[in-house]
Amino acid sequence: MKEEFKGILLAGHKEDAVEVPFDPALKWDSPKQKLWNGRNGHFVKGVVNGIPFESAIVPRVKKFFLLIDNDVKAAANIAVGDTVKVAIGPLAEPPLLKL
Repeated sequence: MKEEFKGILLAGHKEDAVEVPFDPALKWDSPKQKLWNGRNGHFVKGVVNGIPFESAIVPRVKKFFLLIDNDVKAAANIAVGDTVKVAIGPLAEPPLLKL
């Protein structure tokens, strides 16, 4: 059930992210979950440039963004502006990493 795509790592006001080219609720037939206070979205697990990670997809301005934390960026050797290869799928429980 993993989806693969490429995207550009974008600078975020709280965390950097990659735009997701689909609506996860429709693609995976799963409703949004509460991620943290004031934010709903979808927990995911996957691989970015060969590095496994867990994170979340959040909606913003009628688009969807995959959050990429600093540890994953360092491990994958990626920076804002880089094109990255992503494979993600839904994660039923909150990720092990703190968002």
